[in-house]
Amino acid sequence: MPRRVRLNAVQTLTAGFALLILIGGALLSFPLAARNGQAVAFEDALFTAASASCVTGLSLFDTASRFSLFGQAVILLLIQIGGLGFMTVSILVSVLLRQRVGLHRRAVLMDTVGALQLGGIVRLVRRGLRVTAVCEGGGAALLALWFCPRYGLGRGLWMAVFHAVSAYCNAGFDLLGTGSSLTSEAGEPLLNLVIMALIICGGLGFLVWDDILTHGSRFRRWRLHSKIVAVFTAVLFLGGGLAFYLLERDRAFAGLPLSQQLLMSAFQSVTARTAGFATVDQAALSQSSTLLMFLLMFVGAGSGSTGGGVKVNTFAVLLLSAFAQVRRQEDVNIFRRRLDGGTIQKAYSSVSLYLMACLAGCMVLCIQGIALDDALFEAISAIGTVGLSRGVTGSLPLLSQWTVLLMMFAGRVGSMSVAMAVTRDKPQPKRRNVPEKILIG
Repeated sequence: MPRRVRLNAVQTLTAGFALLILIGGALLSFPLAARNGQAVAFEDALFTAASASCVTGLSLFDTASRFSLFGQAVILLLIQIGGLGFMTVSILVSVLLRQRVGLHRRAVLMDTVGALQLGGIVRLVRRGLRVTAVCEGGGAALLALWFCPRYGLGRGLWMAVFHAVSAYCNAGFDLLGTGSSLTSEAGEPLLNLVIMALIICGGLGFLVWDDILTHGSRFRRWRLHSKIVAVFTAVLFLGGGLAFYLLERDRAFAGLPLSQQLLMSAFQSVTARTAGFATVDQAALSQSSTLLMFLLMFVGAGSGSTGGGVKVNTFAVLLLSAFAQVRRQEDVNIFRRRLDGGTIQKAYSSVSLYLMACLAGCMVLCIQGIALDDALFEAISAIGTVGLSRGVTGSLPLLSQWTVLLMMFAGRVGSMSVAMAVTRDKPQPKRRNVPEKILIG
């Protein structure tokens, strides 16, 4: 009798997302999902499903004009499940049915939401789901005030819900039908501010929200993780917004009122952190702003959030570690706490794998004739699950489409998680080799 194969937590997470993408691709390839009744090619449907499940937002065609209401609903469901994590949704079902959550499912859930310990994981997820419901519900209500007068009650409510979920999950899909995201509505304060707020709320992560709900404004009582994510998120948002304003006020934002320039600068800073919405043509940005986009897309949102990137807390660990080395300090300290060596090593390993996967994908796109700056932008956007593009996604050759799809998958699940899922565990040998130093730097 064949031995039963049991997947570990990382393998279960990886396989679950792959299955979600396949099911989504199959549904989107049905004629019912197409607006004109002509079925979308399976490879194109699979790409769209991967982009929605991995909350990226890269699309081969405009969502509103290509997909029917059924297709849009499938995309919305994929965004919600992909943003929260399929295991989080399964826990919600178990809680509603009053079923017991086993140890293995708790372990998978711990990887899904980025929890620090197994104990209290179900309570943490319950709180996270409540936050999600409040943010998406409140966001949809506010967006309805903007959409309903323009599109009617029924269509307006649907668009409000769709954009609220898409924004909170940092997905970047829109139903405006322009094919250029929110660029035609760059001067609308209500729409832009609500979308920005939802993106930031979704990008903080369950742990940060747990601390906010538990301790409120008593910052000293927050977890170290939450402190780092909150502080560095604020620094990147304010610094990025100011930089975009200074760099683009006489270029991409030239001729616009000051209030709109400031709004667009702030939106650009927020959306670069894995959201995918755009109020300005990314190809129109100066080279300096494009380079800043590379950095912000690479960093991303917080761990355990709906966003992607290497994660803002991981980036913070790298910076703190580098500063400690420069100052010849053995310990890495912040907020009167010392980071353990395992955390620092994991941060370096994660970023190294992420960077190698990004460069490999960029090389494939360049081989297929994509210009270097466009290829690098597309690669970072894909693996960072950002969803922004310089207009090349719709014309990608088939091999490049599959490359971008794999990068989106690796970016959502985690490049290290994918690598761990396809490699065998090798136990630490009892006898260790003799250590020896080499030159670094």
